[in-house]
Amino acid sequence: MKPVKVYGPGCKRCETTAQMIREAADRLGVQVTVEKVTDPREIAMAGVMSTPGIAVDGKLVHTGGLPDAAKLEGWLTA
Repeated sequence: MKPVKVYGPGCKRCETTAQMIREAADRLGVQVTVEKVTDPREIAMAGVMSTPGIAVDGKLVHTGGLPDAAKLEGWLTA
């Protein structure tokens, strides 16, 4: 099970990002747990300056805007 965190206030982009992660994981056959982090303090402590942010296996891989689908698949299979 690959842990993925989506950092953001719960906005539409954050929801879309979480959905993109689930869909990519399903396509790739990768099992993920998606955790949404909405606490502003936790978001800042993770180093996210622009939301949504994505961390895969504890490593921050993306901040700001929707992720590129190809990059997202790369992060999930790494």
